[in-house]
Amino acid sequence: MTQVPDETSPARSAGRPCKRLILLRHAKSAWPDGVDDINRPLADRGRRAAPLMGAYLAKRRLAPEVVLVSPARRTQDTWSLIRKLLPGVVGAQTDDRIYEASADTMLAVLRKTDASVSSLMIIGHNPGLEDLARLLLASREGEHAERLLEKYPTAGLAVFDFDAADWAAIQPGKGRLKTFMRPKSLAKKD
Repeated sequence: MTQVPDETSPARSAGRPCKRLILLRHAKSAWPDGVDDINRPLADRGRRAAPLMGAYLAKRRLAPEVVLVSPARRTQDTWSLIRKLLPGVVGAQTDDRIYEASADTMLAVLRKTDASVSSLMIIGHNPGLEDLARLLLASREGEHAERLLEKYPTAGLAVFDFDAADWAAIQPGKGRLKTFMRPKSLAKKD
């Protein structure tokens, strides 16, 4: 049975505060000749996948309060397509530290998030994003964890909850994976 979060803010665990982290890998990008990596646009497949993930986030009421987006064109374009489908105002910031970042760098970035933020999304790149998801994973068991560990494809989405009052307290191996979704899985449902 698939467990899917269905609330805007993270669940409270035994009355303790909780932080929700959403990790989204950019949608599939193109590789045009003569274009620097940071300026690569989305491929047609990416332009189809990003709205699928945005609709999934909206349907599951997973709109984050704050989004940190790599400055790369493919991450910015992914966010632009997703943002159109989310209700309300979501604060997005371009964060240069996310581009080509390691898992340790991204962990340091998220730990600096203001404690008043309950849900944070990072839109970034592999291998750093996948490495961060694996680093945070509390359990390697279950359908979602198995899929995440198998492959973190473009536009892959992981949702973690942490028992923490402050982002600075986020530790490796403590993230409860609520869901891991791939565009391919959503496309099959249509």
